[in-house]
Amino acid sequence: MDYARSFFPVLLVVLVLRSFVAEPFRIPSESMLPTLQVGDFILVSKYSYDVRLPVTGTRILETSPPERGDVAVFHYPVDPSINYIKRIVGLPGDEVAYYDQQLFVNGEPVPAQEIGPYEVPGGQPIGGEMIRYAEMLNDHEHAIVVNPGRPSLEGEFQVPEGAYFAIGDNRNYSNDSRRWGYVPQDHLVGKARMIWMHWNWQEDGLDWSRIGTSIR
Repeated sequence: MDYARSFFPVLLVVLVLRSFVAEPFRIPSESMLPTLQVGDFILVSKYSYDVRLPVTGTRILETSPPERGDVAVFHYPVDPSINYIKRIVGLPGDEVAYYDQQLFVNGEPVPAQEIGPYEVPGGQPIGGEMIRYAEMLNDHEHAIVVNPGRPSLEGEFQVPEGAYFAIGDNRNYSNDSRRWGYVPQDHLVGKARMIWMHWNWQEDGLDWSRIGTSIR
């Protein structure tokens, strides 16, 4: 009983922090290269979009809606028990299109400047030559990679009210809104803020250079 009484305040603080302030996640796939690598551990701000009760998900406070360019964690619409992380490129009412490795929002091509060849961390190719670009979505600049020799998911999409269009920065190797549709507002978990650790046991273990990196 003495141990239980001493641990209860600590557990309560941890529960409050994870539910309303920040929660850690681990990146398991290459769909957000080059922004996020396999083995990155990130902190997600839980109060960026809405404050919700744990378990039930009931909104108790509306803060601010997502903006184009945000890297967001959300519940996978096909299976809400799974958390996904992608970049928000379409807001409610937007027209989004993707053709020939080019993103369009409301009929305008999103500017993307070629930087040069991109080597996947660890030197393991994932299907051919990768090219890195600096993409400018409104005033938000971020990095993306494409594989010019590989076809990608394409199409035109009308984002409904109360939903968002999310896409991976690794444009040819991402399972995103181009395939399964839109992210409902109540599926949003939070905004990805920073990398607090990188550990990949298949490669070089701990990478100190990524610790503390802000996510853009």
